[in-house]
Amino acid sequence: MTVAATDDVTESRLLLAEYDRIKEEQKTRIGFRDNLLYFTLAASTAVLAITVHSGQAHLLLAVPVICLVLGWTYLVNDEKISAVGRYIRDQLGPRLAELSGARGTVFGWEIYHRDDASRTTRKRLQTVVDLFTYLVLPMTCVTAFWCSPAVQSLFVIVSLAQTVALALLGWQFLRYAER
Repeated sequence: MTVAATDDVTESRLLLAEYDRIKEEQKTRIGFRDNLLYFTLAASTAVLAITVHSGQAHLLLAVPVICLVLGWTYLVNDEKISAVGRYIRDQLGPRLAELSGARGTVFGWEIYHRDDASRTTRKRLQTVVDLFTYLVLPMTCVTAFWCSPAVQSLFVIVSLAQTVALALLGWQFLRYAER
């Protein structure tokens, strides 16, 4: 019985199964990534509300921590989403086209949607939103802390380390932004 099952396995079927699995992974990562943005804003808003209510300015330094952890997770997922698309365009599609003898592009959507005239503008605007959420918002909190009467040397050291880490995260966002 296992011999009959292996007769049905072809390279094309394996590649199509791989395509289905990585598209499912991509879909899951897109949902997770998009929810990270909302969760970051909600968590930051909660910290800001607690800070205002308590009057403890050093709590503002929780926002950079939130943004660093969730921003890095967002960035990693975004890169993997793009990597799946590149893999399909550059590896999987051409291999299936060769095996099937297809004359045109296999998985044409992976190329077609990238030729949209508004894509570059949308990608740039998304980068601005990402930088605002994961860099400007936390740096605003750090700056507000620095301007508060609660400034203490330990918290200043923490805030300076956060500033460096946020700068690195911002650089990574710019580095990985698709053009």
